[in-house]
Amino acid sequence: MGIEDWGSRNEDWGLKMRGLLFLLAVLLAPPGHGAQALPIFDAHIHYSHDTWGEVPPKAAIALLRKAGVVRALVSSSNDEGTQMLYAEAPDLVIPSLRPYRTRGDISSWVRDPGVITYLEERLKRYRYVAIGEFHVHGADADAPVVRRAVQLAREHKLFLHAHSDADAVERLFKQDPNARILWAHAGFDRPEKVREMLRRYRNLWCELAFRTDHASGGKVEPGWRAAFLEFPDRFLVGSDSYSAARWPYVVEHANWTRQWLADLPKDVAERIAYRNGEALFRGMLAPRKP
Repeated sequence: MGIEDWGSRNEDWGLKMRGLLFLLAVLLAPPGHGAQALPIFDAHIHYSHDTWGEVPPKAAIALLRKAGVVRALVSSSNDEGTQMLYAEAPDLVIPSLRPYRTRGDISSWVRDPGVITYLEERLKRYRYVAIGEFHVHGADADAPVVRRAVQLAREHKLFLHAHSDADAVERLFKQDPNARILWAHAGFDRPEKVREMLRRYRNLWCELAFRTDHASGGKVEPGWRAAFLEFPDRFLVGSDSYSAARWPYVVEHANWTRQWLADLPKDVAERIAYRNGEALFRGMLAPRKP
């Protein structure tokens, strides 16, 4: 065996050991209060190629269940990560098709025709509820590759999970006024602007992944409270596990989410925590193809 073969096998062994240690840590960790409390629909989970060796599928699913997550909208770079988690827990995972073959596609996908070939091939092979989460801002939303992604979403009756500014969201709706858009991170925009967008577009929903400005110390910020009370059926929560290091945060995030949701009326809290996600995606996913 050559030096390169030895190095490769040693690296594989190291990845497997780290994966086993991670799974052991998850299984041995004291249970949180998530499983006994408000269920969570996590609308922003990633399981990308640079995470697989660190967090095996079983460990990832164990973390979600420990967090009290009852359903998770999952996408990955590349899609094999999503399919691995879906195979491990089809009762929990809801697949979304990300247009990234590697993480590097984030900045170039809107100008890469090969992305369309990739999306079309995956859509023929598997079933999804959405295309995304994808990153597009401003006039890039009018690029031919993005336009074709919007068309594919319309043809396959899928949501668009868009990490975008308000300008790009408006451009997506101009392409397809009947599009259904899940606005990642609520655009990292002010609650006043978010309310304005929700008033304008009836098929726009917002998820709050990777945001903390809407609540502090278990109390909801007044501007966001007004948004939640005006549109209780248009918000979801999410943790955004964009790297292996973010995965242990899934449990902490779910428990933090329950703290600030407790500051809202019970029916509003339940909608944002999980009922909105269930209402949006229930019945969209057909049985897995053989």
